[in-house]
Amino acid sequence: MQDTKKFIENLSGAGKSIGVLTSGGDAQGMNAAVRAVVRMGIYVGAKVFFIHEGYQGMVDGGDNIKEASWESVSSMLQVGGTVIGSARCKDFRTHEGRLRAALNLVQRGITNLCVIGGDGSLTGANLFREEWSGLLDELVQSCQISEEASQTHSALHIVGMVGSIDNDFCGTDMTIGTDSALHRIIEVVDAIMTTAQSHQRTFVLEVMGRHCGYLALVSALACGADWVLIPEMPPKDGWEEQMCHKLSENRADKKRLNIIIVAEGAIDQNNKPITTELIKDLVVRCLGFDTRVTILGHVQRGGTPSAFDRILASRMGVEAVLALLEASPGTPACVVSLCGNQAVRLPLMECVQMTQEVQKAMDEKRFEEAVKLRGRSFENNLNTYKLLSHRKMNAELPRSSFNVAVLNVGAPAAGMNAAVRSAVRVGITEGHTVFAVSDGFEGFSKGQIKEFKWGDVGGWTGQGGSLLGTKRTLPAKHIDKIAEQMRIHNINALLVIGGFEAYLGLLELQAARSKHAELCVPMVMVPATVSNNIPGSDLSIGADTALNAITDTCDRIKQSASGTKHRVFIIETMGGYCGYLATVGGLASGADAAYIYEEPFDIRDLQSNVEHLTEKMKTSIQRGLVLRNENSSENYTTDFIYQLYSEEGKGVFDCRKNVLGHMQQGGAPSPFDRNFGTKIAAKAMQWISKKLKEFYREGRVFANTEDSACLLGMRRRALVFQPVIQLKDETDFVHRIPKEQWWLRLRPLMKILAKYKTSYDVSDSGQLEHIVRLRAKDISAI
Repeated sequence: MQDTKKFIENLSGAGKSIGVLTSGGDAQGMNAAVRAVVRMGIYVGAKVFFIHEGYQGMVDGGDNIKEASWESVSSMLQVGGTVIGSARCKDFRTHEGRLRAALNLVQRGITNLCVIGGDGSLTGANLFREEWSGLLDELVQSCQISEEASQTHSALHIVGMVGSIDNDFCGTDMTIGTDSALHRIIEVVDAIMTTAQSHQRTFVLEVMGRHCGYLALVSALACGADWVLIPEMPPKDGWEEQMCHKLSENRADKKRLNIIIVAEGAIDQNNKPITTELIKDLVVRCLGFDTRVTILGHVQRGGTPSAFDRILASRMGVEAVLALLEASPGTPACVVSLCGNQAVRLPLMECVQMTQEVQKAMDEKRFEEAVKLRGRSFENNLNTYKLLSHRKMNAELPRSSFNVAVLNVGAPAAGMNAAVRSAVRVGITEGHTVFAVSDGFEGFSKGQIKEFKWGDVGGWTGQGGSLLGTKRTLPAKHIDKIAEQMRIHNINALLVIGGFEAYLGLLELQAARSKHAELCVPMVMVPATVSNNIPGSDLSIGADTALNAITDTCDRIKQSASGTKHRVFIIETMGGYCGYLATVGGLASGADAAYIYEEPFDIRDLQSNVEHLTEKMKTSIQRGLVLRNENSSENYTTDFIYQLYSEEGKGVFDCRKNVLGHMQQGGAPSPFDRNFGTKIAAKAMQWISKKLKEFYREGRVFANTEDSACLLGMRRRALVFQPVIQLKDETDFVHRIPKEQWWLRLRPLMKILAKYKTSYDVSDSGQLEHIVRLRAKDISAI
């Protein structure tokens, strides 16, 4: 670790010029990345140039390379595709083309390039960098540039961001555009499900992804598809029979529809393509089911970017500028990417080589190795899918004598049902009897407990709210009755899915163990709340769906404000005392300010925000957006801020206010929440199985240690089990928030992108890591 903190104020871009281009296939979120590069570049004093039409614009020069201004990237955040254009460029593949590109860059003093594209675009950029000094020598010899210009521009620095809906680039968990593409797929699947159910149909859907099965795999997880076909896991011989058997089994279990998802690059064991038509003919021939084919095509590339993609692209854009500022002539070209919740920099060519190795492994039929090379995220998704998809007959199940109870606690959060479905099915697969508790701890005390079978949770992934029913009631006042119900139903383990009340509830249950032996069982909590205020976890199920609801509403409000001009909207978000939704929603919707409890503000701050907006109204961007967390201040209420802005802005702008309320809790869960809920609940149930074996002594389960009551949370790059008792010191119980929150580091980003001078700690940045390479012997050991 570094001893000294590093701040943005100490990094200067004065005298530097940065070129930003989008290349290859377009992806939603590219515009957010361009906007972040432009604004961060201008903020640090550099000049930033748009390079229109990708590498073609760099080769052609002229008006294709234009200096960007702060206002020129306004209103880009919510637009899909790429505003600056993208093109496949044959000229850049020739030496002559790259020579012309080098001349165009030197003439404008550009020696820093930010390339947003796929592996082909980034490989081209790296070759350009390697040839740079030779290209300059040629230009000097042909008298197109002076020797002095060649010296001044002697090094070309390159930073890449991966913009691709396919998520096929090794080294990054998520590429820009992937989450938005999943949104498009899931919107279509949800719509198809209603019509399929009406007619008892089977639908075969083809999704994009070229040679990568990520979109198919995650959308299959997120909608509970009956079967999925991806290039990395070709089905074994005899798969046709197996698939038809599973489809007819599901129909027999009163399921009125079947969904089969096929990746466009799907192949069999002999590398022969598996097409949607082949699947349709197979189902019709073997089962006689009414079957339809839907090919999603370019719908997946279109539409507005999701909140996740906007935040990812904004974070990556800022990180890219920092990487360019810190680059020295010897720094290799790097890619800025996301690992877990952490921004990282990786050598570009290491990532490209690993990406190429995946294809090589697949061509050589080393499919298991290809899955490992795809990375941790892909592998986890595949393992979870396998765990949930293969319903075994009772005779095949490992029978345990254990009973596990699953319940929801706290306010409803989108994704809770996906987590319950996953927990029930993994529990059954592990051989347990799974009981579902209705209405939280209150329902538990009243004995609202019912055994759930595999089919009882069919179709739950896409449902919003909590189908089990959930209440905020804490267990302490019902502890005797809960212990009695635990005894009656012989409950050996508890899985609690919920918010802050679930966390408090687990602490209360653990404290009551000394009086009630029935509570001495393994207990685990999975965080699910829109507020994202749970200690021990960077993210909660439901927060992503709420963010998308906020972002969608803000987009509409901004559109309305653009029409009327000179208008500022004050928007109140949920979250209790936790400012996550206001801050990250502000970053995703391009807000001018976000008021939160964690960052105290006074009348001077409000005055400075009004002055800032007054200045903004003099530019071409004549609208404002201000977010306020519901509990950010006892006295500076939404009404107060609205009245203050209205009074102080008289004659310059008028104000409107909007309280978003419970719409943030409702709606169908986003693909991220479905996937996150599914994976985290599956992991929690596997932990329960392990602990049950560990604590089974003399015919009964007895667990009384600290580590037998845990919270499973996402910490930076991994899912971690943490004893709830150890999280007490990290908790502000009065305001129901963790004492330290990672997203507070994103606040300066929001301020910088809204043109405020601020202090930004960049100590976390600047660590060039190496991609973890798997050798053959390591793969066999995993």
